[in-house]
Amino acid sequence: MTSTAGEAFEEQIYDQICFACGDRNEHGLHMRFVRDGENAVRCTYLPKPDDQGFPGVVHGGIVASLLDESMAWAMWAWDRALGVTAKMETRYRSPARMDGPLVLRARVESVRGRRIEVRAHIEDAQSVTVAEATAVFMRFAPDEERRMAIEMGRVPSGG
Repeated sequence: MTSTAGEAFEEQIYDQICFACGDRNEHGLHMRFVRDGENAVRCTYLPKPDDQGFPGVVHGGIVASLLDESMAWAMWAWDRALGVTAKMETRYRSPARMDGPLVLRARVESVRGRRIEVRAHIEDAQSVTVAEATAVFMRFAPDEERRMAIEMGRVPSGG
């Protein structure tokens, strides 16, 4: 699949309950992604008041969720791959402040069978890296991946 940097994903993909990207989750993050070159995605996220941990700082669990979801979307951009996070290592470099947008970038680094290694980072409005992560995802078996994609509305049930 040839993709263009900045190309958005189809809106119907977000018609789900996913905490990170689903439109139907009133408490969710409502993340939106665009392609960012080969095997990669980008998301600009504006923190909401409910995302706060310490005063003026995005909660570390929300930061980890942003990174995790970005890496999952990088897999989708790469090969429409769906799977679960098997291991994730996160480094918090500086506080993610509530007062401006955060830019997330994630990229598939390597693939070995169903094991997919992915990397992500978050920059603040001043382009300072506030957090980064690496993860190993285990891709679903083909039948489970297709079933999950259909349930999530990412593949038409007849297609």
